[in-house]
Formats: sequence, C-alpha cells, structure tokens
Amino acid sequence: MTLSRSSAVPRDEELRLPRPPGVIRRFWARHPLFADILIAVLCLLVSVGTSTIPAPGTPPAPPAEVVFAVLMVVGSSVLLVWRRRWPVAVLVAAIATDVTLLFVMRSAGAPLFALALYALAVYRSVRAAWIGLGAGTLVIAGLAFAWFGFGGFDLQAAVNAVLSVAVPGLIAALIGINVGNRKRYVEAIIDRSRQLLVERDQQAQLAAAAERDRIAREMHDIVSHSLTVVVALSEGAAATSDRDRARDASAAAATTARNALAEMRSMLGVLRDGDADAPLAPLEPASPADTVAAARTAGFTASLTVKGEPDTAPALRFAIGRIVQEGVTNAMRHAPSTHAIDVRIDYDAAPIVIEIVNDGAPDAAAEGGFGLRGLAERAALLGGILVSAPAGGGRWMLRAELPHIAPSPSADSEIQEHSQEEP
Repeated sequence: MTLSRSSAVPRDEELRLPRPPGVIRRFWARHPLFADILIAVLCLLVSVGTSTIPAPGTPPAPPAEVVFAVLMVVGSSVLLVWRRRWPVAVLVAAIATDVTLLFVMRSAGAPLFALALYALAVYRSVRAAWIGLGAGTLVIAGLAFAWFGFGGFDLQAAVNAVLSVAVPGLIAALIGINVGNRKRYVEAIIDRSRQLLVERDQQAQLAAAAERDRIAREMHDIVSHSLTVVVALSEGAAATSDRDRARDASAAAATTARNALAEMRSMLGVLRDGDADAPLAPLEPASPADTVAAARTAGFTASLTVKGEPDTAPALRFAIGRIVQEGVTNAMRHAPSTHAIDVRIDYDAAPIVIEIVNDGAPDAAAEGGFGLRGLAERAALLGGILVSAPAGGGRWMLRAELPHIAPSPSADSEIQEHSQEEP
C-alpha cells in the first residue's frame, strides 16, 4: 500500500532549512558524538590538575584519596558524553565530584559543574538550570562553611570554594539558557513548518477530491443529457421516411452535440496549461425552457410551467438548470414508454420547488444512479433537499426544494462578461 505524503512526517529536506552558519558549527551539528567526546576529553585534562594539586597552604592528600578523586573526575568526564540524554545525571555526578575535591584537595571548581549546568539549560529547561545552580551552590556552600566551623577550612578558602562553583556555574547557566531558548524556538518553528506541510498536502488532496467530484458531476450531466437527446433524434431520423424531418432531426442532433462539446471545453478549460482563451468557469447549463424544447424535438411530449420570476443567484440558477436537465434526461432514458413529461418550477414558493413528473415509470423502482447522487449533493450544498420517488398512477416524480438566495450583482456581471467571451 502506498502512503501519501500527508500520512508521514515530512523530511527536513522538504522544509528547505538553511545551513548552519560557520564551518565549525556545521561540523558540530553533523558529528555530535565526536563533539561530546572532545568536550569530555578536554574537561578531563583540565580537571585532573584540580584533582591532583592541593590548594595553596594545605598539606598533600593521602594517595588513596587522590586516586579516589581522580576516579570521580574520570567517571564524571566520561558521563559528559551522554550529557544530551541524561543532563540531570551529569549534574549530580558533577556535584558529587566537587564535594569529593572539596574534602580531598580542599578546593572545588572543576569545569564539570559548569558544563553540566549548560547541558541542563539547553536540553531540559530554564527552570531546571536555575534549580541545578541553586542546588549545587547550596551543597558546596553548606559543606564548605560547615567544615570552616569545625576548623577544617579558613574563611578565605571556604569563600573561594563557593565562588569557584557559583560564578562559573552562573555564567554557564546564562549561556545555556540563551542557547536553549533559541534551540527550543527553532525546534518549535520547524515543528510548525512540518505541520503546515502536512496541512498543505491534506488541503491539496481535499481540493483535488472535490474537483474530481465536480468534474464527474458536470461530465455526467453534460454527457448524459446530450447523448440521450442525440440518440433520440438519431433514432427518430432513422425511423422516419420524411427526408425533411430526418434532416431537421439530424441538424438538431448536431447542434446538441456541438453545445455539449462547448460545455465540456468550458468546464475543462481551467485544467489546460497555457490555454489563455479557455474560460475559468463552466457555462451555465441549458435553461429549463431549452431542456424542455430539446425533449420535444426528440419526440417527447413535454411541458413547462413556471410560476414567479427567476430572480435568483447564479448558483441557484445553475442548480435549477441541472435538476431540470437530469430529470428530463432520466425520463427520456429510463421511461421510454412515457407519454408526457411535466416540469414545474415555483419561484414564489419558500423554498423554491422544482418538480419533474413523467407517466412512464417502470414497475420496479431502480436505485438512484450517479446523476441523482450528484443532484442531491448540489441541493445539499445550497441547503435544500431532493427526492426521487414514485408519484402514484404509474408516474415518477423528481422533486427538489431549494432555499432562496439573494442574487449578487457582481456575480451576475461576471457571468455576463464570461458568456460574452465564449465563442
């Protein structure tokens, strides 16, 4: 099964995103794992000195404690490789490392804490970054001043330990917040662009489906009515021995076919690329009077009764013309034994009533075809209803009720201009 583009998340290539500025930033974006390993190695090299060199004025630490501090630094530095996925765990490890260095080397301030805060701000949230900064600073400050109270630290060493953690951490948090906010904003824009691409494709599919339905309705109405009239005229011309009547019937069939071709060209003209002369809207269908006259020419007894003035909107006139056309065509095609086709249009009624009745209904009611479904859709679009059912006494009735729509002068003028442009 083939999936449409709207059923899958669009690829970033479809968004036409600009390339990141700068060679280093592009390399960084393409190789995130290498970048994280490089950062971890640099942090390890810087932090090893902090973990092996004691603070000025303090005696050297026992070798076992130094080894433990180095292992803590190595472990925290390795954990930096996964700082994008586990920033909270990296922060906890960084705080634990600073605590270890505080007791072993009498100093703190390894770059691990600052990098962890930066990762937390970028890959989690601003709130998490501030909480992490506060938690790390409070832990180091509490232990440093507690140890100062027990005589293990002098005041200057305690203050230096706190500042060596708080100041780099604050700077890293501010930079991370700026970068993280920009990152989240860009991601939101990209996500919205993806949604717009999906909505665009869905709207295009819906528009294409609606256009296919419209073309199918128009093609059915044009071809069905015109061919029915042409077939009836051709059969009449072949059956009569009067050459004049046969000539008239053939001429009427040719005229009907030419009109159908003109309507089809008008309807499909919008689909032709580069055809500047093709109209952008279909011609109005034949008026009810012309439809009834065509049925009479084809040899059927047809009558038209109109009550009121047809001062309606173009869309309503179009629907009325198609309903009468379809009703008369169905009577000519499916009720060949009919003797009379009566068309009644009441513009004064509210809603407007259109009835097409024939007296040649078959014994078994046939299921509505594509034409009736198309007419029902037309009526529904205008807020009306359409019913096709037996009317008793061997008659069949097609009845539509359409609400009044006020005519639009601009629309009428556009239709007049359009009809003048038609060949």
